[in-house]
Amino acid sequence: MIDSEHSLYELLGGETGVRKLVDRFYDLMDSAPEAAEIRAIHPKSLKQSREKLFLFLTGWSGGPQTYIETRGHPALRMRHAPFSIGETESSQWEWCMHKALDEMEIHEQVREYLKGHFSGATKFLRNRAE
Repeated sequence: MIDSEHSLYELLGGETGVRKLVDRFYDLMDSAPEAAEIRAIHPKSLKQSREKLFLFLTGWSGGPQTYIETRGHPALRMRHAPFSIGETESSQWEWCMHKALDEMEIHEQVREYLKGHFSGATKFLRNRAE
Protein backbone atom coordinates (compact mmCIF):
# COMPACT_ATOMS: atom_id res chain seq x y z
CA MET A 1 0.00 0.00 0.00
CA ILE A 2 1.18 3.55 -0.50
CA ASP A 3 1.15 4.53 3.18
CA SER A 4 2.01 1.98 5.83
CA GLU A 5 1.21 4.44 8.63
CA HIS A 6 -2.46 4.83 7.69
CA SER A 7 -5.21 2.29 7.11
CA LEU A 8 -7.09 2.15 3.87
CA TYR A 9 -10.06 3.44 5.88
CA GLU A 10 -8.08 6.55 6.78
CA LEU A 11 -6.82 6.97 3.20
CA LEU A 12 -10.43 6.91 2.01
CA GLY A 13 -11.34 9.69 4.42
CA GLY A 14 -12.71 7.62 7.29
CA GLU A 15 -16.43 7.34 7.86
CA THR A 16 -17.21 10.36 5.69
CA GLY A 17 -15.16 9.08 2.75
CA VAL A 18 -16.53 5.53 2.87
CA ARG A 19 -20.10 6.86 3.13
CA LYS A 20 -19.48 9.18 0.17
CA LEU A 21 -18.15 6.28 -1.92
CA VAL A 22 -21.04 3.97 -1.04
CA ASP A 23 -23.68 6.65 -1.60
CA ARG A 24 -22.27 7.61 -5.00
CA PHE A 25 -21.99 3.94 -5.97
CA TYR A 26 -25.66 3.29 -5.19
CA ASP A 27 -26.78 6.60 -6.71
CA LEU A 28 -25.14 5.51 -9.96
CA MET A 29 -26.66 2.04 -9.72
CA ASP A 30 -30.08 3.56 -9.16
CA SER A 31 -29.94 6.04 -12.03
CA ALA A 32 -27.53 4.93 -14.76
CA PRO A 33 -28.89 2.91 -17.68
CA GLU A 34 -25.48 1.19 -17.73
CA ALA A 35 -26.45 -0.48 -14.42
CA ALA A 36 -29.97 -1.67 -15.24
CA GLU A 37 -29.37 -5.41 -14.76
CA ILE A 38 -27.45 -5.08 -11.49
CA ARG A 39 -30.05 -2.65 -10.18
CA ALA A 40 -32.81 -5.14 -11.03
CA ILE A 41 -31.48 -7.77 -8.62
CA HIS A 42 -31.50 -5.32 -5.71
CA PRO A 43 -34.56 -4.46 -3.60
CA LYS A 44 -36.67 -1.46 -4.58
CA SER A 45 -35.24 0.51 -1.66
CA LEU A 46 -31.45 0.56 -1.55
CA LYS A 47 -31.33 1.77 2.06
CA GLN A 48 -30.32 -1.60 3.57
CA SER A 49 -27.93 -2.35 0.71
CA ARG A 50 -26.20 0.99 1.28
CA GLU A 51 -25.84 0.34 4.99
CA LYS A 52 -24.52 -3.21 4.54
CA LEU A 53 -21.90 -2.13 1.99
CA PHE A 54 -20.92 0.86 4.14
CA LEU A 55 -20.43 -1.34 7.22
CA PHE A 56 -18.60 -4.01 5.23
CA LEU A 57 -16.21 -1.57 3.52
CA THR A 58 -15.61 0.25 6.79
CA GLY A 59 -14.44 -2.92 8.52
CA TRP A 60 -12.64 -4.35 5.50
CA SER A 61 -10.64 -1.16 5.06
CA GLY A 62 -9.50 -1.02 8.68
CA GLY A 63 -12.22 1.00 10.36
CA PRO A 64 -14.66 -0.11 13.05
CA GLN A 65 -15.66 -3.77 12.79
CA THR A 66 -19.39 -3.14 13.19
CA TYR A 67 -20.30 -5.38 10.25
CA ILE A 68 -18.68 -8.46 11.81
CA GLU A 69 -19.94 -7.57 15.28
CA THR A 70 -23.55 -7.33 14.09
CA ARG A 71 -23.72 -9.70 11.10
CA GLY A 72 -20.85 -12.14 11.58
CA HIS A 73 -18.25 -13.15 9.02
CA PRO A 74 -18.88 -11.49 5.64
CA ALA A 75 -18.92 -14.85 3.76
CA LEU A 76 -19.41 -12.95 0.52
CA ARG A 77 -20.04 -15.94 -1.77
CA MET A 78 -22.64 -17.37 0.61
CA ARG A 79 -24.40 -14.02 1.05
CA HIS A 80 -24.53 -13.47 -2.71
CA ALA A 81 -25.50 -17.05 -3.62
CA PRO A 82 -29.26 -16.35 -3.75
CA PHE A 83 -28.71 -13.84 -6.56
CA SER A 84 -28.00 -14.73 -10.16
CA ILE A 85 -24.71 -12.99 -10.90
CA GLY A 86 -23.20 -13.34 -14.32
CA GLU A 87 -20.70 -11.35 -16.32
CA THR A 88 -23.23 -8.60 -17.06
CA GLU A 89 -24.14 -8.01 -13.43
CA SER A 90 -20.56 -8.14 -12.19
CA SER A 91 -19.40 -5.79 -14.96
CA GLN A 92 -22.17 -3.34 -14.14
CA TRP A 93 -21.37 -3.44 -10.41
CA GLU A 94 -17.73 -2.82 -11.26
CA TRP A 95 -18.67 0.06 -13.61
CA CYS A 96 -20.60 1.78 -10.80
CA MET A 97 -17.79 1.32 -8.29
CA HIS A 98 -15.05 2.44 -10.67
CA LYS A 99 -17.04 5.53 -11.63
CA ALA A 100 -17.68 6.34 -7.96
CA LEU A 101 -13.96 5.87 -7.19
CA ASP A 102 -13.01 8.13 -10.10
CA GLU A 103 -15.07 10.90 -8.51
CA MET A 104 -13.38 10.53 -5.10
CA GLU A 105 -10.62 12.91 -4.07
CA ILE A 106 -8.16 10.19 -3.05
CA HIS A 107 -4.59 9.35 -3.98
CA GLU A 108 -4.34 7.70 -7.40
CA GLN A 109 -2.53 4.65 -5.96
CA VAL A 110 -5.38 4.13 -3.49
CA ARG A 111 -7.92 4.42 -6.31
CA GLU A 112 -6.09 1.92 -8.50
CA TYR A 113 -5.60 -0.50 -5.63
CA LEU A 114 -9.33 -0.42 -4.88
CA LYS A 115 -10.28 -0.81 -8.53
CA GLY A 116 -8.08 -3.89 -8.78
CA HIS A 117 -9.50 -5.36 -5.59
CA PHE A 118 -13.12 -4.75 -6.58
CA SER A 119 -12.55 -6.14 -10.07
CA GLY A 120 -11.29 -9.36 -8.55
CA ALA A 121 -14.20 -9.48 -6.12
CA THR A 122 -16.79 -9.10 -8.87
CA LYS A 123 -15.30 -12.03 -10.75
CA PHE A 124 -15.15 -14.10 -7.54
CA LEU A 125 -18.87 -13.53 -6.88
CA ARG A 126 -20.10 -14.68 -10.29
CA ASN A 127 -22.28 -17.73 -9.87
CA ARG A 128 -23.89 -18.07 -13.29
CA ALA A 129 -22.22 -19.25 -16.47
CA GLU A 130 -23.05 -17.39 -19.64
